[in-house]
Amino acid sequence: MTRPLLLAAASLVLPAGAHGETPFPPHRIAGNLYYVGSVEYASYLVATPRGHILINPSFEESVPLIEAAVSRLGFRFSDIRILLTSHAHADHIAGCAAAVERSGARVMIMRGDEGVVASGGEGDFQYSSRYRPCKVARVLKDGDAVELGGAKLVARLTPGHTRGCTTWTMRVADGGAVLDAVIIGSPNVNSGYQLVGNAKYPRIADDFRRTFAVLKSLKCDLFLGAHGAYYGLEEKHRRLGKGANPFIDPEGYKAWVADRERLFLEKLAAQQADVKTRAPQAPDQRK
Repeated sequence: MTRPLLLAAASLVLPAGAHGETPFPPHRIAGNLYYVGSVEYASYLVATPRGHILINPSFEESVPLIEAAVSRLGFRFSDIRILLTSHAHADHIAGCAAAVERSGARVMIMRGDEGVVASGGEGDFQYSSRYRPCKVARVLKDGDAVELGGAKLVARLTPGHTRGCTTWTMRVADGGAVLDAVIIGSPNVNSGYQLVGNAKYPRIADDFRRTFAVLKSLKCDLFLGAHGAYYGLEEKHRRLGKGANPFIDPEGYKAWVADRERLFLEKLAAQQADVKTRAPQAPDQRK
């Protein structure tokens, strides 16, 4: 394994990304946890002496961007041994097959999303995106641990956004401290999501409720997510190295989760009211 290089963000020249992606300087978040994604799509590297773990290969065309970011940090993409994801939407998983070809990594996916990944997008309840199928080596369940070289990530099922949407937790040793990292899968109710009477996903509202219960139960020091916008990536990166670690933000985590829950409940109530309004009225039985 090569040792990580500490490079100035201004010196980095990364390839252009796919789908309008804006390259972003790779950087250490804390300990052996690194950011290797773009502005739009978050990818994370967990580096260990026995190989590395990559979370989210993004689009297939994004994989060279991620590989360049990994290299800029002084690691080798070919040393990635395990590939994980936040959820089975194309912007996080379509590059799975390409990342496996370049690294030989084993793919581990939460139950509920495994069929979508293995088929290349078939079976998604909302979207019709298609991408190259990717073999799933291990199907995870809630609370399963993924371990490599002393690193341990715990998969928490946080469904609704997809059936197998996964929030990753990890304890990160950073200097003299041990920090709890939470990489949120997604609690967002996307445009077009049907929360009431969804024949393709009947329990979607209950699953979102489960997700918020799980997220509120987690201890979080390092607030991260499937998109950098969740946790203010750009603004926090500007403060990196200028004092306390800006990614340590437990209050920001709580506030963001609370805001997402509020939006979910508002959308659920609106859809319930709409269904009630459209329901046929019983005939007047008065004589």
